[in-house]
Amino acid sequence: MDKIIDFKRFKNDGEYRAIILTVISGIFLLISWFGLLKAILPFDPAIISIVISGTPILLEAAEGLITRFDLKANVLVSIALIASVAIGEYFAAAEIAVIMMIGEILEDRTVRKSQESVKKLIQLTPQTARIMTPAGEKEISIKHVKVDDIILVKPGESIPVDGVIIKGHTSINQSIITGESMPVDKTVGGEVFVGTLNQLGAVEIKATKVGEDTSLAKLISLVKESEDKKAPVVRITDRVATVIVPLAVFASIITYLLTKDITRLVTILVVFCPCALVLATPTAIMAGIGNASRKGILIKSGEALENAGRINTIAFDKTGTITSGNPEVIDIVPLNNRYDEKTILSLASSAEKFSEHPLGKAVYKAAQEESLNVIDPQKFKIELGKGVTALINNKKVIVGNQKIIKATEEQVNIINSYENQGKTVLMVAVENSVIGLITVADKIKNKSMETIHQLKEMGINKILLLTGDNKNVAHSIAKQVGINDVYAEQLPEGKVHVIENHLNDNKKVCMIGDGINDAPALAISDVSVAMGALGADVAIETADIALMSDDISKIPELIDLSKKVMSTININIAAPILINFAAIMLAAFGIIGPVAGALIHNLGSVLVVANSSRLIKYRTNHSSPKKIKNLNMHYPLKTER
Repeated sequence: MDKIIDFKRFKNDGEYRAIILTVISGIFLLISWFGLLKAILPFDPAIISIVISGTPILLEAAEGLITRFDLKANVLVSIALIASVAIGEYFAAAEIAVIMMIGEILEDRTVRKSQESVKKLIQLTPQTARIMTPAGEKEISIKHVKVDDIILVKPGESIPVDGVIIKGHTSINQSIITGESMPVDKTVGGEVFVGTLNQLGAVEIKATKVGEDTSLAKLISLVKESEDKKAPVVRITDRVATVIVPLAVFASIITYLLTKDITRLVTILVVFCPCALVLATPTAIMAGIGNASRKGILIKSGEALENAGRINTIAFDKTGTITSGNPEVIDIVPLNNRYDEKTILSLASSAEKFSEHPLGKAVYKAAQEESLNVIDPQKFKIELGKGVTALINNKKVIVGNQKIIKATEEQVNIINSYENQGKTVLMVAVENSVIGLITVADKIKNKSMETIHQLKEMGINKILLLTGDNKNVAHSIAKQVGINDVYAEQLPEGKVHVIENHLNDNKKVCMIGDGINDAPALAISDVSVAMGALGADVAIETADIALMSDDISKIPELIDLSKKVMSTININIAAPILINFAAIMLAAFGIIGPVAGALIHNLGSVLVVANSSRLIKYRTNHSSPKKIKNLNMHYPLKTER
């Protein structure tokens, strides 16, 4: 944005100097208005206001015009100031300068309020950490904490680093990072992030990221990056301001030639100043970005925020977006009367204890959640693409598919029935005799169906599912969540091809994925959103927008906010144009003078900033659809051993 006044060049003693100077200018302006101090001062008190508030404007305009031939709004304001002083309209000149200062202060206040969430994040960063040493606890500066240090965090303390819990369990309030309203329970192996609040038990954390590599540092950097990027509408208003300068000069000269009235010329210059137009977009964009950041939606640029409201096609990646991405045990089916569900799970988890395969980890996790005694296997062997074999209590235990265990016809029928439900089936055998089945599935997120339904209600009917899974799995999951357009068995380049085809059809496409496997598709889309970008470097670097949690319901909120921002921008642009046009006509016919013209003109600036500031606390008014029951929301994992 082209700032009319650059406070950084004019203040040396703190951020409130501009406010103090504006107050002083305003006092002298009121003294001039009421005719006070006439007997004391040999000049109009408004001249003091002109010197205090007008000097920064004149200096900025002169520098821009001389060094860059920059015909922006401050040039026109300077012309109006000089012309008003030349004809003795000191009050009008002072009024322009003072109200311009007020407009700048209001804009800065809007930006400052929009960034309060980032300031809170900075303030939440602990300055010290309590590390565990052989000699016991030791408190050190956060600057000296290193990766792999063990840190003790007690209840009520903020977590000083990104890390993994290695001892203890607790509940973490991470709303400032992810936007989640409820605390999240964490235990051994759970990830924690700097700045979040430990609410319950004491935990020991192994540092994985420190300093500038932490999620909080990335978040702050990301929001700062968004401040530096201009949206297309911002550039349009800059160009409009450039056009208005010569147009204003031309119109004022024509009016003077026709009327021979210098006052009308000055009044037209005053009301032509495009200050409100220049403020229209950036104030709304910054307020919108600030609003989104408090909800855990990090927007890199104003352009991304604007484009989000124009999309008519959304492409979802499956794993980690529509589904949780984490396989879970769904059913345990005994096939031998001597083995109950817990025994089957206990044997299978012992066999899988040292497995790194997602299916094996899911089985082991299920046993831990049931607090079962999982003993170490005496022997352990992985059969790639098949399963595992282990020796447990001197008995051979096998967990795997039909490639490693021969099933009876009856067992095959049972297996097929579960696979038709969208589940992966693991057989459990003892001494080559099948004793039971364990089904595993990657569940659809609870809010996926509601979100798709809500997007359709918002008018986005073209919703795609892009996945590397086979057609049966892809169509099964798409049917459950309400997606009609399915592209299965897609490699990364295939996803790019799908996006390109829709872009060539003049669709405004938004790609939503995990930001890693989907990086090429994210990069080519009009708008790209990375799910759960907390700690994911590629997601933050690739996507235009990053959700700090895996909450898919943030997507409708993002689109609704974008549309609200765009409607606010349209009002911000239209209202000042109408006000200024009416004022120009009144000035041309001599109905208003410079003083009234300045009041009318700057009223538009104040209204624009006030209207934009409403976005800071805006909440989506799009009602959530009636909850849909989420039954059998899982599908088989595309995973073989």
